[in-house]
Amino acid sequence: MKSGEERFFQELEQVLGKHPEKEQIVAEYRSHIYELIQEEGLSEETMYEEITKRLGSPEEIAAIWKQESKVTAKRMQILFVVLNILLFIGGITLTVAYNIYQIEWIEVVWARLTAVPSLVIIVYMLFWGLLGYEIGKEFGSGGLKIVRKTFTYAIIPNLILMYLIVFKLIPRDWFQPLLNGPFIVACIALTIVLYPISWIGYRWGKKASV
Repeated sequence: MKSGEERFFQELEQVLGKHPEKEQIVAEYRSHIYELIQEEGLSEETMYEEITKRLGSPEEIAAIWKQESKVTAKRMQILFVVLNILLFIGGITLTVAYNIYQIEWIEVVWARLTAVPSLVIIVYMLFWGLLGYEIGKEFGSGGLKIVRKTFTYAIIPNLILMYLIVFKLIPRDWFQPLLNGPFIVACIALTIVLYPISWIGYRWGKKASV
């Protein structure tokens, strides 16, 4: 016959399913229950009822943790999508300001950025690698689905910009000397490899979370 403690943890593990923090959750509740047993001297006959009374049923505990995981994942997605949009807004603002207003410090920043387009590409690649890394570190093996969703939402500004460039809906002369043939090809190639970069970051973060 199973003890009340064994029954509780068997049910908890079952309802948690494939939750990315399953092991940590179970370990935490084992610690709580150990303290209860030591301090309260729970009897075997009423142990399961006392545990669920003090800590909640396995179903209630799993529901709380699953909801928290969803909220955290949603926040992570929003964070990176907003950051990517802010990067685009910052770039657009700088471009417009450079071409319309003659402000010395903006001209200096523009000159330095356009002089090293490879640096812009490297920084942007690091951004997408960080996206995967942080999700992998936070959610472990359950984070790959979050990486895919976040990537799908965050890539939209990139695709819109490429559409505007290809169909000449934005003044290309504004982006000179950045917007030349090699740079456009590099941007297209970069867009293709962004997901693999995020995936590599995810794998690295997942390993770091162990």
